[in-house]
Amino acid sequence: MRIAIANQKGGVGKTTTAINLATALAATGRSVLLLDMDAQGNASTGLGIDRRARTRSIYEVLLETVTLDEATMATAVPRLSIVPSTAALAGAEVELVGVERRNRRLADAVAAAQPYDFIITDCPPSLGLLTLNALVAAEAVLVPLQCEFFALEGLSQLLGTIERVRDGLNPGLRLLGIALTMADKRNRLSEQVAADVRTVMGAQVFATAIPRNVRLSEAPSHGMPALVYDLRCLGSMAYIELAKEVLGRTSTTGALVDA
Repeated sequence: MRIAIANQKGGVGKTTTAINLATALAATGRSVLLLDMDAQGNASTGLGIDRRARTRSIYEVLLETVTLDEATMATAVPRLSIVPSTAALAGAEVELVGVERRNRRLADAVAAAQPYDFIITDCPPSLGLLTLNALVAAEAVLVPLQCEFFALEGLSQLLGTIERVRDGLNPGLRLLGIALTMADKRNRLSEQVAADVRTVMGAQVFATAIPRNVRLSEAPSHGMPALVYDLRCLGSMAYIELAKEVLGRTSTTGALVDA
């Protein structure tokens, strides 16, 4: 199953979700590959990949100077591998503009790589060419949505982009679900936003909401997922539950099933 974690808004928990969902899925015995498509490289850092060790990255994969398998690195988490990112990726959108199959570079690379049970892509906070590549290569999109006042603003734009990609480039692309992040039950506004999103989007919203949790914020500075840093914290437990829902929305063969 190939899942793109996307939202053009920054600071909504995309990378935290990518790291911890990938870790939780790997903990179930699945083989998981995480693709870091953000030039900031936070997913790579959050999994303990030293910047000096990133001699081959997703940037070279998109330019087709190395294969996906050649750029793949092991992590400290069993069954979880990563294709890291470097600052060079920031120039990729310009460099790819005039090249052949610029929208399908990642899809071509994934198709030629060894199989994984799950390939999860951490998208950048934009709807540019890098995110487009991720959507074309994916079977499903998971949207982290922050429980704040402007949560629904921009969601319609993202859903419209998904629809256009489905119509023109990737007919099999589907919305896997919306994951509410940074939820705070002590905050009435947060609770109201969550209720509004569930009213509007219905069953497309995962039952599990990811809470605001200091351990989720601390874990990346130690180069490890929250599930390794503090398995018993509320954030880790929420991602374990979210992983169960993701598995519930996919069949044993990796195909999507109706939510």
